[in-house]
Amino acid sequence: MIKKLWINLPVKDVAKSREFYTAIGFKLNEQYGNGDHSASVLVGEDNVNVMLFPQAQFDQFTRHKGTDTAQGSQVLFSFDAESPEELDSIMSKVESAGGSIYAKAGWNQGWMYGSGFCDPDGHRWNILHMDFEKMPRG
Repeated sequence: MIKKLWINLPVKDVAKSREFYTAIGFKLNEQYGNGDHSASVLVGEDNVNVMLFPQAQFDQFTRHKGTDTAQGSQVLFSFDAESPEELDSIMSKVESAGGSIYAKAGWNQGWMYGSGFCDPDGHRWNILHMDFEKMPRG
């Protein structure tokens, strides 16, 4: 039975990426490698593990060249926010920590408040606050 999910990301600078993710609120995972050649951060209440590896090491693991994030995206990571204010706060931290916003915060369909950002390596993330009280039924 599957118990855990690890997301592995290639990065240019492990230390810089570790600093970025902890600055926006991810928790440093002390259980796994956190050195020059890898870092581990935990996301959310379920503690999804995001492993950060130098591009060359990532390419070795996958036996494949990684996606050029300046040219395209292979995946969009999404997580929730408790409120629009929390989302806005995280997006402010993203900019301060060296990330970039590709979708400004705003309401969609009257019940979802969302925004999107890129980490320093161009990996795309999406944050949503969903107000299920306002969600259309039917």
